Amino acid sequence: MAKLTFYGATEGVTGSAYLLESECATVLLECGLVQGGYEQEKRNKEPFAFDSGRVDAVVLSHAHLDHSGRLPKLVADGYIGPVYMTN
Repeated sequence: MAKLTFYGATEGVTGSAYLLESECATVLLECGLVQGGYEQEKRNKEPFAFDSGRVDAVVLSHAHLDHSGRLPKLVADGYIGPVYMTN
């Protein structure tokens, strides 16, 4: 049984991040920056709500910052897996 958890873009259209967990793998779908005013953007420095080192792969739909902008933080926090994206 797979589990999908929404970690971003739940209160707006920026900061997309969805964690898909199954018995076989843990995949992060999108890893986006939160954009807007200062209060919203402070959230980009907060820790991820999941263990970055447990993620097996990242899938990005496209390279806009609201879908990919937190990748450097994910890597700094321990992610070492592949990133899959469109050309």
